[in-house]
Amino acid sequence: MDIYNRKKRWKVFLSIMALVIISASIYYTNALVGEFARKERNQVKVWADAIQRKASLMHYTESFFNEVRRQERQRVELLANTYKRLIQDENSPDLTFYLEIISNNTSIPVIYADESGNILSTKNLGIELDTITRLTDALRHEFTQYEPIPVQISALKRNYLYYHESLIFTDLKKVLDDLVSSFLTEVALNSASVPVIITDSTQKNVIQYGNISDSRMKDAAFLEQELASMASANNPIEISFLDYGKTYIFYRSSDLLQSMRFFPLLQILIIALFLLIAYLLFSYARKSEQNQVWAGMAKETAHQIGTPLSSMMAWIELMKMQDENSPMAVTEMEKDIQRLEAITERFSKIGSPPVLERMDVVGVIEETLGYLKSRTSSKVTYEFKVPKGQHFVIPLNAVLFRWVIENLCKNAIDAMTGQGKITVEILAENNHLIIDLSDTGKGIAKSEFKHVFNPGYSSKKRGWGLGLTLAKRIISEYHKGKIFVRSSTLNEGTTFRIILKS
Repeated sequence: MDIYNRKKRWKVFLSIMALVIISASIYYTNALVGEFARKERNQVKVWADAIQRKASLMHYTESFFNEVRRQERQRVELLANTYKRLIQDENSPDLTFYLEIISNNTSIPVIYADESGNILSTKNLGIELDTITRLTDALRHEFTQYEPIPVQISALKRNYLYYHESLIFTDLKKVLDDLVSSFLTEVALNSASVPVIITDSTQKNVIQYGNISDSRMKDAAFLEQELASMASANNPIEISFLDYGKTYIFYRSSDLLQSMRFFPLLQILIIALFLLIAYLLFSYARKSEQNQVWAGMAKETAHQIGTPLSSMMAWIELMKMQDENSPMAVTEMEKDIQRLEAITERFSKIGSPPVLERMDVVGVIEETLGYLKSRTSSKVTYEFKVPKGQHFVIPLNAVLFRWVIENLCKNAIDAMTGQGKITVEILAENNHLIIDLSDTGKGIAKSEFKHVFNPGYSSKKRGWGLGLTLAKRIISEYHKGKIFVRSSTLNEGTTFRIILKS
């Protein structure tokens, strides 16, 4: 028992040390993950603040551009009205003023053409269009943003003055478009690796996205779920653009940060899996080693007993032939030799693969109890409870099963100190055969229930502690059944239960 107490103490000590090491490792890992997460969140916050500032700058740029566009349109309208007044009233005293306005026009493109589309004159079209002679469809489409001004040359002839927004406004618009495109690209493909989705005012149509795989963005269900997740994590940033109108920037923490949140749990699972595999491997190796020891011990024991047993059998035969006056001694010696043969057979079967045969377990138990009654004190009584008229035929190795019953009964006799009652009861339940063996001995503490089957465990000073170990091996490994302490009360008795497949 001391070895198992020491083993138990070592298990507790090693378990505490393992918990301390694992806890320290997890604490340190959590600290690292927490620090990384804090830096990551700060980086995302800095990025969001920068986007907010850029959004404010873009809003200011949009406002400035709208003002420039308003002023440029006023200039276009003024120039158009000037041409119209000049054409309608060529003898006006303000002719010089009109011509000065027209001559000062250096940015508004103008085309003067007849009804057939022949260009009569141009201004501010650019070098590439200075030599053009006819109003093409593309050019007509470009210059019909504003209604052309008709110029009545005669009753049957009319020319037209075409114009559109100034070159300054067009260049500014190109710059703004590039700025918006650059801004959206920079937001989507950011250095902080922040997943971003930019939508229109409906918050459903995606304008641009970044740090999210293309295949996942094609999934409508994922897109809807991702937008909802981003909106719950951070309020979308609202920006208004000239071409896109009101847009929303959805964002969340990076995938790396989200993965790091689960790292401690993953670490625990990996450590636990490693320890479980190591434990199973060592247990299997230890069990295999024990099996080899058991088999070797059993074969060696059978061999050692078999040698003198053969010699004794020969001497008995010789005594039968030579001494006719000692039949009783010969008879008793034969019984003991038969007993030794049974022991030899048991050990030989322990060291070899068992052979199970279908037989009536009731007969085997009755035979075993009858043998024990003749060799125990009359102060020990036996009771065998079997349902009337029932026989229980199961796969059984009779020699080894008798050994189990004998070991249980002998332990019960020792626990009762040679005086008491042993009860064996059989019943069938759910395709299983249940055998309960009870005694009226000193009982077993509940804390020892699991240890009584360990090799070397014994409550006797001179016991080997192998009887219950052999019983468990025979029932569990050879008969694929179960044996355990069903119940025990100190100073009242113990019940062992055997469960076999019927």
